[in-house]
Amino acid sequence: MALHIDIPTPAQLTSLLDARSPASVSIYVPTSPLPQDADADRIELKNLAAAAVRQLEDGDLGHGVVGGVREHLDHLHDDEDFWHLQASSLAVFATPDALRTFRLPNRLTSMVEVSDRFHVKPLLRTVTFPQAAFVLALAQGSVRLVEVAAEVPASEVSVADLPSDVAGAVGKASIADRAAVGRIQGSEGQKVRMRQYARQVDRALRPVLAGVGLPLILACAEPLNAIFREVNSYPNLVAAGIHGNPETTSAADLAAAARPILDDLYAADLAAVRERLRASAGVGRAATELTDIARAATFGAVDTLLVDIDETVPGYIDEDSGAVTLEAADDAVNYGVIDEIARRVLRSGGRVLALRREDVPGEAPAAAILRFAV
Repeated sequence: MALHIDIPTPAQLTSLLDARSPASVSIYVPTSPLPQDADADRIELKNLAAAAVRQLEDGDLGHGVVGGVREHLDHLHDDEDFWHLQASSLAVFATPDALRTFRLPNRLTSMVEVSDRFHVKPLLRTVTFPQAAFVLALAQGSVRLVEVAAEVPASEVSVADLPSDVAGAVGKASIADRAAVGRIQGSEGQKVRMRQYARQVDRALRPVLAGVGLPLILACAEPLNAIFREVNSYPNLVAAGIHGNPETTSAADLAAAARPILDDLYAADLAAVRERLRASAGVGRAATELTDIARAATFGAVDTLLVDIDETVPGYIDEDSGAVTLEAADDAVNYGVIDEIARRVLRSGGRVLALRREDVPGEAPAAAILRFAV
């Protein structure tokens, strides 16, 4: 059984953050990849959808508007095939005109929000630290792609055109035969065949991994480990790997070996960002005050934004000057300063990291590395 994940890209996040409609519904549903749990997940969506419709009706938006949202959510509820392909959480964004869904590896809290824009902040945490990866278990005699995510069992992914082994990939009964490869024989000839095999594996993986953005962890022994790394075209192949021949290692054991690598990867990424922030502060290219960050984001000056995922700062930001106006509570207009800063950073091609408060330097609501001083 495969886990089904579609984490939003930066462009998709920006689209969600930019969207405006008086009837914007955001629903987050904890889900399970197990088909037998689909009915319970659908019931939870139905209950949250009903709560959203009640809020829309109370807002006196008109029957056409409410009916359009209700129809989208009803169709999603009734889609049998969709509910048998789930991950750990489902994010649903509905307006009278459209519905978008994302299946997420993180376990998120059940919630529904209705406003003139979508509630996207929980997605930022997923994009920052998805806690999911692929493990490529590569050996001379076999190859498997295993999907790993938090809180659910690891599962093997079906990959079209994936070769079965080195010999089969190069049309030989065995790569240990003494036939020449061109003018190369022996161990050098075997390496040439392993390189051909590795290229075939890389080509087969491309359509599966394209646009996913998750880390790929290689479980492989030498010399095939080094050979695959030479020909690999996937940009998120992790430098650290799982050593040894993985042929007899179960998917569960591969996942157990991959999770510490994933934890170290995210810890190193966060440490590097924090060090960049410290160094940038020394040359006047960092900001920790919301008013300064908002202005920098408005003028496209933020390279990397760190935000407290749990912090809510009601207010709004002037579209032209970046001036911040704080309010006492959220509403459809004063929806959140941090959310709006994140939108502007993503729109200018910056990176947004949604963190726990203790991981934001100075435990401030936000901090930013700037491209240039403003």
